[in-house]
Amino acid sequence: MSAETKPSRDYPQMSLGRFLELVGSAEPDPGGGAVCAVAVALSAALAGMAARFSEKHLDGSAELAARAEKLRERALPLAQADAEAYGRVISAYRMPREENPARRKREIREALSGAADVPLEIVEIGAEVADLASHLARSGNPNLKGDAVSAALLAEAAVRAAANLAEINLSGAEARDDARLGQLGKIQMRAAAARKSVLED
Repeated sequence: MSAETKPSRDYPQMSLGRFLELVGSAEPDPGGGAVCAVAVALSAALAGMAARFSEKHLDGSAELAARAEKLRERALPLAQADAEAYGRVISAYRMPREENPARRKREIREALSGAADVPLEIVEIGAEVADLASHLARSGNPNLKGDAVSAALLAEAAVRAAANLAEINLSGAEARDDARLGQLGKIQMRAAAARKSVLED
């Protein structure tokens, strides 16, 4: 990654207000993947809160809160990872067309394929958060049900958005037979089931 495209910002440590300013600016990052990562982290934080207030209503609530915290800690750094992966894509596209067209094309494909890994990880974590939140919505403190439902719905939306980003990257990499595409479908179904369960209650 060139110095020109390497993100100089630390998204996990940035204030929410500043992050939102950058999302809405004419800058290439943070983009959709970073936003999905933050959404999943927020969902995990909400689930953690619901778990902590469910001590008298649900056995193992402390363990669920710890699990939510770990998921949050895994999700948030992916905002930075997504920006860095996108930087590698930009660097590949900026390679001179005339010098070595075949190499440039290969570099773009490899960068796009690599850029799919971050949203794929967001999808996996988001589905876990949606599962956890739906469990808390059904069995946790009823006074926190709205928060748990919000966590499940937000996580599932982030899963769908991140899955779409991964599919776009893999398509650009001409990786239509990539095994990761099948993996995406299965994980999305898990998250969709969590969404359905909280809306049916």
